[in-house]
Amino acid sequence: MRFVATILAGALLSATAITAAAAADITVGVSWSNFQEERWKTDEAAIKAKLEELGATYISADAQSSSAKQISDIEALIAQGADALIILAQDAQAIGPAVQAAADEGIPVVGYDRLIEDPRAFYLTFDNVEVGRMQAREVLKLQPEGNYVMIKGSPTDPNADFLRGGQQEILQEAIDAGKIKIVAEAYTDGWLPANAQRNMEQILTANNNEVDAVVASNDGTAGGSVAALTAQGMDGIPVSGQDADFAALNRIAKGSQTVSVWKDSRDLGASAAEIAVSLADGNELSDVEGSATWTSPAGTELTARFLEPVPITKDNLSVVVDAGWISKEELCQGVSNGPAPCN
Repeated sequence: MRFVATILAGALLSATAITAAAAADITVGVSWSNFQEERWKTDEAAIKAKLEELGATYISADAQSSSAKQISDIEALIAQGADALIILAQDAQAIGPAVQAAADEGIPVVGYDRLIEDPRAFYLTFDNVEVGRMQAREVLKLQPEGNYVMIKGSPTDPNADFLRGGQQEILQEAIDAGKIKIVAEAYTDGWLPANAQRNMEQILTANNNEVDAVVASNDGTAGGSVAALTAQGMDGIPVSGQDADFAALNRIAKGSQTVSVWKDSRDLGASAAEIAVSLADGNELSDVEGSATWTSPAGTELTARFLEPVPITKDNLSVVVDAGWISKEELCQGVSNGPAPCN
C-alpha cells in the first residue's frame, strides 16, 4: 500500500495521513515490557483507540519484565502478521536481536518511550533529560540545602541515566557551593516500588535517617521512597516522581510528594500508532512530522521525536483535572483543606 492523502495542518505527527480504508490491511504489533506501572494501560488504550480510528488492527504481548520473553513475544507478533512494531523495551541491550528479526522481514520498529540503540528504529519519547531537570528543580526549590538521596530507575533502561543526567545539571551548582550533598544513590531493578522501598530503607539506616530530600525518578520509586520515609516518621521530606500516576497525584494533594512530571501518555500512544501505520505504509523515518536527527550518548544517530513534559505540583494540580487525566474525586480522596482543586 502507498500513502493516499495529505494530513491537515495541526494534526499529530505524520507528514501525510492514511485513510481508514488504506490502513485496513495494516496490523500493528505492540510489545510491552510489563504492565506494573499504572500508566502503561493508559498508553495501550491510546494506541488502540488511534489504530481503531485509522482502521488498523492491534495485536500485543506482555513480556512480564523478562527480556528473554520479550524476544519470543516479538517473534510471535511477527509470525502473527505484524506490519509494524511498537516496542517498549525491557532491556535496551537485549532487544537487539528482535529489531534485527523485524528488519529481516522489512517490518519497521518504533522504539516506544525507551531508547533502542539502533538507527532502524524510530525513537518516540518525552524529553527525559528535561524530566530529570524538572524533578530536581522542584525538590531544590523546597530544600535548597541538606542531604540528598537519588533513587534511580532500572539499570537496563537508558531513561534512568537520561533522568539522572538532567537531575545532576540542576543540582551541580548547589553541590559545588557545598549547600547540598548526595549521600546515596541507587538504581531500582525493574523500576519496582518494592525495590525502591528496600533501597530507601537501607539508605536511611546507613545515614541514621539524616536525609533531607529524595529525587526519585518515577512515581513507583517515589511511592516506595515515601513508604520508607513514612515508616520512620519522616513526613514532609521533598520527593519527586514522574508519570502522574493517580496515587502520586493524590500524594501531592496530601503533601507527601513534591512533584510528578506529567508525560501525557495519551498523546504518546496516539502518536506511536500514527507513526507505526505511516511506516507500515512505506514511508521513511524522516517523513514523520516533528522528527529530527538525534545522537544518543553512545554515538548512535537516530531519527527521533521528543514530546514536552509538564511538572505537576500542589500549585497546578487543576491542570490534570481540567485535562481529564484524573477526576477531582480521585485526586482529592482523603484530602481536606488541600491545594486547589481539593480545597
